[in-house]
Amino acid sequence: MNGVVIIDKPKGITSHGMVKRVKKALGVQRAGHVGTLDPLATGVLPVCLNEGTKLAPFFSNSKKEYRATMILGLETDTYDVEGKILSRREISLSRREIEDTLLSFQGVRRQIVPPYSAVKHHGVPLYRWTRRGFNLPPLDREVEIYEIELLNVHLPYVTFRVSCSKGTYIRSLCKEIGEVLGCGAVLCELRRLRSGNFSEDMALVLPENSSEAREAILASGIISLVDALPELPQIEIEITLAKKIRQGHQPEVQELYSYHIPFLEKGDMVKFIYSKELVALAEMLYPSSDFRDLVSHTRVVKLLRVFKERNNN
Repeated sequence: MNGVVIIDKPKGITSHGMVKRVKKALGVQRAGHVGTLDPLATGVLPVCLNEGTKLAPFFSNSKKEYRATMILGLETDTYDVEGKILSRREISLSRREIEDTLLSFQGVRRQIVPPYSAVKHHGVPLYRWTRRGFNLPPLDREVEIYEIELLNVHLPYVTFRVSCSKGTYIRSLCKEIGEVLGCGAVLCELRRLRSGNFSEDMALVLPENSSEAREAILASGIISLVDALPELPQIEIEITLAKKIRQGHQPEVQELYSYHIPFLEKGDMVKFIYSKELVALAEMLYPSSDFRDLVSHTRVVKLLRVFKERNNN
């Protein structure tokens, strides 16, 4: 049972806890989620199954989209509504002021990582340092806000939609917006609407109390390894080459002459497929337009991941 399932994570459970539910329901040996959602958050959580866990690094850099609600006039130590209250302030802001401030955050910027987060410092998650009383220098990293849109203002509540790069903390974004507005702000609701190619309408809602229903829903929603990266071009190969690749062979240009090769540039990623199964992901070492000019034994791709046959997990 290889592939990816898209879970609609409910509020109050960790991403790791959701993975444990999926593993138990499907009886798979390996499973892992892509992109952590805090217990407060809901929405799209991709979970990779068995050989699908090899795909996780190729999802992790994908763009994310969220709908968030923040409370203005409040500051906490966790940057969300569940933390210790540090300050309260009066609010006197217009919708236009709030919207202009939100739009000012679009683009590439440095963002402070929340002290209560899983980002590691010297191999230890920040939240553990913080809980032990260590006051570490703030860690920051580069993020990009591609788009941000104000959806609703009902003070002190403000709801917005944001499309952003991996590693963006919406808790930190709310805090920073509150600082610019001069009143403080904390996150109170968060829903992930999209993670890369995986959208909210693909997400499976799992019943709480019925293991049989949970298993049936999950089994019906598994996305195959071939379909999990639909944006990548593919080369359909025959069984002889598929077996060689699964044994670690790096394809040479002469072995690919007989196949239909899409137009590919050096550095592009490509899928090797046999009988509707994903055999490997590879990186192009030469443009496909150069193949006919290369010496026959030239290695033209670099294998990045090799996948076992469906019945050999």
